[in-house]
Amino acid sequence: MQDPYKQHGAFSWFELMTTDVEGAKKFYTRLFGWETEDMPMENLSYTITKIGNAGVGGIMPMLPEAQGAPPHWGVYVTVDDVDATAQKAEELGGKIHVPPTDIPNVGRFCVIQDPQGALISAITYVMEE
Repeated sequence: MQDPYKQHGAFSWFELMTTDVEGAKKFYTRLFGWETEDMPMENLSYTITKIGNAGVGGIMPMLPEAQGAPPHWGVYVTVDDVDATAQKAEELGGKIHVPPTDIPNVGRFCVIQDPQGALISAITYVMEE
C-alpha cells in the first residue's frame, strides 16, 4: 500500500471540529480504541487521534469562521499541488471555501465545495527528506 501522505487522490487525514473536545476524546477513544495526543498550536488546542503510534486524524474546537455549523468530521485528500487543485475545482464548477493556505510544518490545504454542496479538503504535505 502506498503512503497516503504522498499518493495523489488518497484520503489521508480525518478531522473533527466540535463544541466539546473533551467529550469527543472520551467518546472516540472508548468507541474505537484510539489514543490521543494533545498538540498545542499557536491559536488553538489540537488533539491528534492515533492507532498505535500512527496519527490518523485530529479533534479541534469549532473555529470562529465555522460559526453556525454543527460539529462535523472533515476529510483531507492528498494532492500533488493544492493551488492547481483549487483552480481545477473552480473550473469544474466547485467553490473554494478556504483558499490554499499554509499550515506550518504540515503543508498547504484548501476547502472545496463540489457543485452538489459537499465539502472536502485537499492538502499537499511538506515532506521531510
